[in-house]
Amino acid sequence: MAENPEGEPVTEIRFQNHSDVELVQFTGSDEMVVQSARVSLTGGKSEQLKEATKTGMIRHMMDNRHGSVFEHNLFTFRVHTPIFVAREFMRHRMFSYNELSGRYATAEPVFYVPDPFRKLRQQGKASAYDLVDGPRPQKDFEFVRDELKAGSSAAFEQYEAMLEASIAREVARMVLPVNLFTSFYATCNARSMMSFLSLRVDSEQNSVETHPLAEIQEVACLMEDWFEEKMPETHRAFYRNGRVAP
Repeated sequence: MAENPEGEPVTEIRFQNHSDVELVQFTGSDEMVVQSARVSLTGGKSEQLKEATKTGMIRHMMDNRHGSVFEHNLFTFRVHTPIFVAREFMRHRMFSYNELSGRYATAEPVFYVPDPFRKLRQQGKASAYDLVDGPRPQKDFEFVRDELKAGSSAAFEQYEAMLEASIAREVARMVLPVNLFTSFYATCNARSMMSFLSLRVDSEQNSVETHPLAEIQEVACLMEDWFEEKMPETHRAFYRNGRVAP
């Protein structure tokens, strides 16, 4: 903790321009996709299959939208991201969530400020707009950065003042802005993951156009890295199929 000129301790406010995603647990495999697809033919009896056969079966299931075979697995992520990103995230009902509670835990003074490369100006209608650079993008960034830092610091000082006055956490937190970082667990299966990624990652391979918020796309890309690592054949089939969830 730093000290103000009077020698009293001052909480150090931290600013961060990225989210963090940790894979907490995973169960399942590409093999499980194949076995769940074959249960109607074999009654659940396992059988060694050639890799080409496995790849072909997964592609067939994906192409023909036999989606239930992609549900017999589980990903649990711990996501550390600003509150405004978490609220976008929770529009997706295919995840199970548990979030840090501001009623019970004291907020950490960590706030989001975008990096200098984020486009900051809106062009077009509210429901159909593009983000563009202004005539002086560096000046825009410096203005946004300075305003966010000033507002965040002032808000956290007010929050701490209320806590010191014995105001309940659930009341004191009302002053905190949505660029405050929060943490939550999000659990889903691969089918739900693909539905999420199809909407929240703007890829040239997308067969359906999407315009995700930049900050949630960052989180989605980090999650997709784990998906690709743990279920590479399923991820390839998803990519090959225009990134449409089965």
